[in-house]
Amino acid sequence: MSFEDAVTTLPTWVQWWMNWMALVIVGTMIVLLFSKITRRDTFIILLNSVAAYFSMMWLYDQLGLVRLLGIVHIVLWTPLAIYFWQRLKNPDIGIPFRQVIWVFLATIVVSLAFDYADVVRYLLGERGSMIP
Repeated sequence: MSFEDAVTTLPTWVQWWMNWMALVIVGTMIVLLFSKITRRDTFIILLNSVAAYFSMMWLYDQLGLVRLLGIVHIVLWTPLAIYFWQRLKNPDIGIPFRQVIWVFLATIVVSLAFDYADVVRYLLGERGSMIP
């Protein structure tokens, strides 16, 4: 079963959340391109997203749809969240771009909360597939 097929077996709210994350990531990259001071941030998000995608697909191929998949976001998004938290301290970033960064940061922090919980649950013994 492909990763995309496996995702369709998850609860609807999880699928909606994953779609929201994708929309926020792509939208943030597009918006941040319009400010010279945030263009590098677009590149950082893009590299992080590509690394996350390929790492997630590799791990899925190895283990299936298990809670340990959240480790990919933990490893890649925790430093990304810290980076953007620090970026928000830059007074030269315009308000519209700052607002987009806040939405992006909030989205990945919420996702990280789920990911940390999933990885802990995996480490505590919940190693079965999440496919019903």
